[in-house]
Amino acid sequence: MNTNFDMEYNTARPKMLIPEYGRNVQKMVDYAVTITDREERNKVANAIINVMGELKQHLRDDEDYRHKLWTHLFIMSDFKLDVDSPYPLPKKENINVKPDKMPYPQQKIKFGHYGKSIEKLIDVACQMPDGDEKIALIKVIANMMKKFHLMYHTNSIDESVIMLHLEKLSDGKLKLDDLSFFVDTREILKVVGTNRNNNNNNRNNRNNKNRNKNNRNRRRY
Repeated sequence: MNTNFDMEYNTARPKMLIPEYGRNVQKMVDYAVTITDREERNKVANAIINVMGELKQHLRDDEDYRHKLWTHLFIMSDFKLDVDSPYPLPKKENINVKPDKMPYPQQKIKFGHYGKSIEKLIDVACQMPDGDEKIALIKVIANMMKKFHLMYHTNSIDESVIMLHLEKLSDGKLKLDDLSFFVDTREILKVVGTNRNNNNNNRNNRNNKNRNKNNRNRRRY
């Protein structure tokens, strides 16, 4: 009995330029490139676009849905397909252009749980002239700081500590002696408590899964 099978491995097949459309679509595109009659080539290209659209139905909500399909078609043909596209032809040299590297922020955050947004608000408040608007903003910032502290730390916080943090972050420029404006801790916990419980439950579930996985691995060996 002959046991030699002509098996074709993916490594020996031609490279697919956009693999998510599959090898059959790539073969259709390769075939379209070889068609000499322009009218027939246009018909085949439009048929391929329809097939690609069925495979990428999730793109239909995009405003430039059809445009993307035609761009993908030209990429899959290695820009060798000469057809009448309803959209401007993409340029090969523009496809592989890498976007400019985004600079990573280097500023250090003094209190991580307050975040950079709080520090920016504090900077704004420091630059405001003295008056009711500045006091109102200070109160808003202080309550946000209390909320963030309760969200990421303990279930209670001395409000004077919040004011000390605010004073430190503002280099001593923002101070309030009357602390009666703070929102009650219990009211904040009603809002952030659910999120904290969900975060803790998710963390515990992940830890339990990791422990169970480690235990199964130990039993194997």
